[in-house]
Amino acid sequence: MIAPVSRWLRKNRYGLFSLALIVGLGAGLGALLFRGLVYGITWLVTGHVEFGQDGRVPSDHLPWLGLGFYIVIPAIGGLVYGPMVYRWAREARGHGVPEVMVAVAEGGGKIRPRVAIVKALASALTIGTGGSVGREGPIVQIGAALASTIGQGTRQPEGRLRILVACGAAGGIAATFNAPITGVFFGAEIILREISAGSLFAIMLSAMVADAVVRPILGNDAFLTGFPHGATLGHTADFALVAVLAVIAALVGQLFRYVLYAVEDLCDRVWAGRPEWARPAVGGVFLGLLLLAVPQMYGVGYPVMFQALHGDYGFWLLLFFALTKILATSLTLGIGGSGGVFAPSLFIGLMLGTAYGLVVHQLFGSAAGDPAVYAAIGMGGVFASGTRAPLTAFASVVEMTGDMSLVLPIMLTSAIATVVSRSVAYGTIYTTKLLRRGQDIEKLQDRQYRHLLGGGNDPSAA
Repeated sequence: MIAPVSRWLRKNRYGLFSLALIVGLGAGLGALLFRGLVYGITWLVTGHVEFGQDGRVPSDHLPWLGLGFYIVIPAIGGLVYGPMVYRWAREARGHGVPEVMVAVAEGGGKIRPRVAIVKALASALTIGTGGSVGREGPIVQIGAALASTIGQGTRQPEGRLRILVACGAAGGIAATFNAPITGVFFGAEIILREISAGSLFAIMLSAMVADAVVRPILGNDAFLTGFPHGATLGHTADFALVAVLAVIAALVGQLFRYVLYAVEDLCDRVWAGRPEWARPAVGGVFLGLLLLAVPQMYGVGYPVMFQALHGDYGFWLLLFFALTKILATSLTLGIGGSGGVFAPSLFIGLMLGTAYGLVVHQLFGSAAGDPAVYAAIGMGGVFASGTRAPLTAFASVVEMTGDMSLVLPIMLTSAIATVVSRSVAYGTIYTTKLLRRGQDIEKLQDRQYRHLLGGGNDPSAA
């Protein structure tokens, strides 16, 4: 009985679609469990499910630590997840997505089953104890590891296994952000790195099921519930302002990528020759000092983003938060923390865009349009620049804000930011990690891109 079913799952296209549905279900449940784990650990150490937005206040559960809490807790968190990652799944360190990408591109879609468990625990501990990273990278790796385990268990050929891994990543993104279209584009554009009819349908099924699993619990509202609806530009001429911000956001996205790996290099040099399992604990002290100075960097930071949208911060503070988030995320990952760069990119972009919106509103008044438009443009621009995935960037901002009036400015922004990114550097915020290990999965796509634009040298060939 088992053999015929296994054979049908391997040979029949409907077998692939059936597995995509199962992967979507697992990714949705995994996203719920991971979110609960993050909130639970955050509450355990702070007394709140989200922390930092109220400024420099002590933990409700550990008041005897006073403000020393900010320094002690990241170190304790590192002392727990550092040995865990080092002992059981070293690929769970960092932001996770590059490991999934290279598993699809070069590893036939094979990911060890234990990665899902270790990644979930390590990332929840990192975020809950103050790490300034996002939830999306971990859930991508969790969903991908689950999908790979199911695919390997049913002995899927490599082509199908790669598609299933993309399905797991898509389901994780869809469930995390209540954004199924974003999940589809993320799975196809970033993980699978191609769009074909067969793979696209499977990825769509997985994203749809994952989102359907979480909606009865998390609701149907757009992820960024605090974003004002109906935000529009005043005039067609304002698209010139959009284009300027898109270029600025693209450069800031590249700054984020550069600082991220520069800090990692610095941490590697400082820690050279010392035990890797202890690195997050010792580094956690330095992260804690940064959190003590700027507590708004604690954890993912969505409440801080909402406060920025509501006008609680001035121009210079918005810019300061954007730059500090770059440093905080880079330090969290540099010391060996586990978490994503998707949410930090959105945080940085929103702060940048809101600051820009204040300036153009001061210069041109209501003719410049709603300042919230520029917050959305900043998010799309920074993310598109870092990932070089314009479709994912476009879909994520529109879906997460729930505002279809942003379609045109975000479409323009994603295109400009991607082109600027390609002009500035080779490799994305994800693939640069692989390039530094001598793994170039970017080469073929970059060659095709340059050919379409009329030639040019391949910088990776030097």
